[in-house]
Order: sequence, then C-alpha cells, then structure tokens
Amino acid sequence: MIIGIPKEIAVRGGLEEKRVSLSPPAVRELTSQGVQVLVEKGAGEGAHFSDDNYREAGAVVVYSKEEAYRRADLVVKVQVPLEEEWDYLREDQILFAFLILGLSPRPLLDLILDRNILSIGMELVQREDASHPLQRPMSKIAGKMAPQIAGRLLQGNIKGGRGILLGGIEGIPPAEVVILGGGTLGSCAALSFKGLGCSVYVVDKDLRQLEKVSQEVPGTITVSYNQRNLAKLASFADVLMAAVQVPGERTPVLVTREMVKTMRRGSVIIDFSIDQGGAVETSRLTPTEDFIFNLDGVIHFAVPNLPSLVPRTSSHALSNAVLPYLLALAEEGWQKAVSHMPELRRGICTCRGYVTRQHLGVAGKGYQSVETLLEEC
Repeated sequence: MIIGIPKEIAVRGGLEEKRVSLSPPAVRELTSQGVQVLVEKGAGEGAHFSDDNYREAGAVVVYSKEEAYRRADLVVKVQVPLEEEWDYLREDQILFAFLILGLSPRPLLDLILDRNILSIGMELVQREDASHPLQRPMSKIAGKMAPQIAGRLLQGNIKGGRGILLGGIEGIPPAEVVILGGGTLGSCAALSFKGLGCSVYVVDKDLRQLEKVSQEVPGTITVSYNQRNLAKLASFADVLMAAVQVPGERTPVLVTREMVKTMRRGSVIIDFSIDQGGAVETSRLTPTEDFIFNLDGVIHFAVPNLPSLVPRTSSHALSNAVLPYLLALAEEGWQKAVSHMPELRRGICTCRGYVTRQHLGVAGKGYQSVETLLEEC
C-alpha cells in the first residue's frame, strides 16, 4: 500500500492549518513495515518537521499535491479536502481525515460516491465505550488551551475584557467559569481552570458524565442541563465555554442571544463547537484571532481547529492515535481491518458508492450498512 500525505492548506475563510496528519516518527513505523509513504514537500513545515526529517524516516518527498494524491492508495489528512484538491482524488481510493461530510459541500460527497472512494471520518471512529480515540487527543489539547485563551481575553486591554485574574488572589474571588458539555474537552478544560483556582461549573444532560467530572475534578460544581439552569449560570459567568458536539453533524444551538445579553460586560464566550456550526446563537466563525469580536458587550472567541495553534504537539498526538489504524489498513487491507476493528468500521462514511451513515441523507447508490457491504465482498 502507498500512503499519501498532502500538505494542508488554508480553510474556511483564511485559517492556516499548520498540523500534518503524520509525524516523522509515525512515518518511520510505517516504512519499517514495508509501507511506502509519499509526503508532499513542505507538508510538515508548520509543525517544524523538515522534508529531511521525513526522508530520514523513509518517506519519499514529492513535489506536487497532485502526486501526493494520485499515487496514493490511502490519503491521510487532517482536514477535509478543499475544492482545489477534489480533482486529485481517484477511483477506489481510501480517504482518512476529519471529514464531517454532513457539513461539507454536497459536491464533494457526490464526487466521493461517484469515484467509489472509501471515506473514513476520524471524528466518527468510535470504541464500544462511546469514546472517540482520534478526536480525543484534539479535544484534550483544546481543553488545556482554554485557560490560556480565557485569561488573555479577560485582560482589560483585549477587546474590552473585564480586567480580572482567572484565579483571583487573597481577598478577591476568582473568575466564574461555566463549561457547557462534560465530555473530554469540557472535563480537560475544567481540570485546567480548576488548577488555576477558578470557580468551575460544568453543565451536561448526561448525569453519568457529570458524575465522572465530579470524580476527576474535585470541587467542580456540576449542573444538569436545561435552559433555565443555563440561563442562570450565563448571567454571572465571567467565562462561558461551549464544548458540545454531535459527531459528524451540526451542533445544536443551546446558548441563546437572550442569554448572551444578560452576561456581564467584558465577559468571554469561547465556542469550541464552532467547527460544527457553533452552540452559541451569537457566534460567528472567526478564522483567526484577529477576528475576535465584541457583541452585546461580550467578547466572542470562535476560532475553529484550535489545536492547529500548537501544531507540533497536535501532529504528534494525532499521529500516535491514528497509526494503529493505518498499520492495520496497510497490512491487512480495509476489509479485514474493519472486520476486526469495529471502531474503525464505525468511522466509514462511504463505501463502494453507497453512504453508510444515515445522517448523510440519500446520495450515490443510496444507503447501505458497512456490514452488508462486507458480506458482499
């Protein structure tokens, strides 16, 4: 099998994606098993991996994006291919990336189906315990970054922040932080904020998730989700963070504009759900930090793909998570790999011209389950 690693390019209004799907150490693991890896020139430069680093790991550095795509049996990326890359996708190829095809342009889905491409969404790979092993490291990184972002935006010299210190000091209370969503991202953010001395509230509709947060982050106040509870918390929050996600689909809007209007002047909203539409009604995509905006007196941070701000760490983390699946696909072929790796099978979006996830609607040859398609192979 030949694996291609194209260089990521700017997406959605100018965000520069600096991550790379595979680090040189991960490439070395693949090439040591006889897998040929093609890396587009400069693919790792955003994460400070040089072309020589990849050559030393056994990869072949190619000089065009087209070659990285067309020669590859399996293309592994971070982001969904952009329109200028679509023509490079070829018949019967495997595409492995954070695809979110339910929100991607419909012509891309039609092309993938027309060319019988096996597409695997990293965001949909899911274990029996409902965890997402490829999304999880990115969520952890975003959660750990949350206090860095919030602390800076609360400064009085940034977009009119409240001018308060997250952790407070003797005689002065700490910031009130409300986190909507108690999953991986939310719990990591809670732990990070709590470590700084903040008052932290985590809101979730899943009581088991709240119990887990209470155990992992002692001292966190957990609140069962309903609109009334959320409105009350928003009214006194210094930081309101949305960490809600529906894998592969648009995030529901949970924080209304009316709630935002009740928030303190100079408080901060961080909408980590913006990648999938946003959980805050007043959020709008801010491709870079230059576009952070103040609306109704509240600072909004809605920068997508936040882990790309720490691309070296993120690229290593993603590589570590995705490597076992790539080794299985390369060594066994996709049919055998997905047969004994059910979490990988759950990530399949399209196969042999069929959609295999019902949320993608009617397209191509229609809907067919992966299990049925495997039986037909």
